[in-house]
Amino acid sequence: MTITRRAATLPVSFFERPAELVARELLGALVISIIGGLRTSGRIVETEAYLGRDDPASHGYRDRRHAQNESLYGPPGSWYVYLSYGMHWCANLVCGPPGHASAVLLRALEPVEGLETMQRRRAGVADRQLCSGPGRLCQALGIRRDLDGRMMRGSDVRVRSAESPPDVVASPRIGITKAADWPLRFAVRGSLWTSRPARD
Repeated sequence: MTITRRAATLPVSFFERPAELVARELLGALVISIIGGLRTSGRIVETEAYLGRDDPASHGYRDRRHAQNESLYGPPGSWYVYLSYGMHWCANLVCGPPGHASAVLLRALEPVEGLETMQRRRAGVADRQLCSGPGRLCQALGIRRDLDGRMMRGSDVRVRSAESPPDVVASPRIGITKAADWPLRFAVRGSLWTSRPARD
């Protein structure tokens, strides 16, 4: 686990593009949380793209808009945070044209800073399990519903650009039954920190 050099917070223009492109190019970026005054960070090693109204697996499929997914229709570069199975928070970054309801789910991080804080929040699990899944990484970084709808650049959880683009593996998304064969899961090739092994 190597701490990266200081890099710029990603601009809104980065997210004004198709979700599948943003998902791929988020790999290697650094997520920094200062929630509760405690600094934690991790490098993105796994993402999934959800394409909005045209994607049967998306919360915004066919413009099914309601109070719980309202932030998915917000401006690009804003957070969409939802509760999965009534148990785990999942953090997404809204992409593409406003109102299109496309987003990128953060699936896994390589822990970089604040491991003691992460371990306390995650009840002392092994380092490999701290951020190896969307619910796990939210718990480790302290992300909850109050982040929902906030612009990333002005929030307590920011994303800084990658030092260099990693080698990427694309594969089908995990844990869905609709459009399950679409290759919209992206992972850093060879990473030990993904939620599941990444294979072509």
